[in-house]
Amino acid sequence: MQIINTVASLRERLASQTNIAFVPTMGNLHAGHITLVKLAKQQSATNQPPCVVVSIFVNPLQFGANEDLENYPRTLEADCEKLKLAEVDIVFIPEISELYPNFNTKTANLGQTMMITLPPIADELCGATRPEHFAGVATIVMKLFNVARPTTALFGKKDFQQIFIIHELVRQFNLPIRIVTVDTVREADGLAMSSRNCYLSNLERIKAVELQKTLSQIVNDVQIKRLNFADAELKAIDSLTLQGWVVDYISIRAASTLLSANPSDKSLVILGAACIGKTRLIDNIEFELL
Repeated sequence: MQIINTVASLRERLASQTNIAFVPTMGNLHAGHITLVKLAKQQSATNQPPCVVVSIFVNPLQFGANEDLENYPRTLEADCEKLKLAEVDIVFIPEISELYPNFNTKTANLGQTMMITLPPIADELCGATRPEHFAGVATIVMKLFNVARPTTALFGKKDFQQIFIIHELVRQFNLPIRIVTVDTVREADGLAMSSRNCYLSNLERIKAVELQKTLSQIVNDVQIKRLNFADAELKAIDSLTLQGWVVDYISIRAASTLLSANPSDKSLVILGAACIGKTRLIDNIEFELL
């Protein structure tokens, strides 16, 4: 496994590669990330095994003013050990100035004045309370794609809205990259694996699974009890609130467009975001309306 820290070195190393499988991360890796790596190793093209590249970069541009950038868990040594055991070819670990060339070290100003205009869906769901988040995500993904120039890029489905935006980014900018999405990897009790789960206290960790259980109950309410979508959402919000959560949103959407679902939509996704203590968790469940 090779660790590379600069854009120039990564481009030089990958210049002769024709099949690159790329997994972008912010580190603090868990079993979900390693699942992406294992699938990346299977992305053969024209009988050529892929060169698997994993990036580790905590992207300042996607964090709001009052979010957890400074405290975001950084476990670089452990991450590299996990990736070495997974037989990754290259780990790209750039400094901020490598990806933000106008970065001012004295003021910590990124100097990123060029931004991608996002579709309206970026202002809904997580974007409603995190207005700069998806612009930061889209910008860093475009930068990383430009640097690594992958054939395939792999993402987990836990952040369903993010995946939707990345699909649109690739489609609308005609990028020659195949996006592979992978089902959310969960703990034994159903909690979606997340780098932020380490923030949870022991009691909060026990309660954290309530989010996934509540989303599952919506599926039952809609499929079996035939509750209308708005009432099912309100019931779920009330249930979580009574259990001590601060709910950001619970929303039933058309899976293909992320627009608010109506009874004619059959492929649906329930998305939820809520805080238990100081930790904000997200999750989703896709299902077909019978």
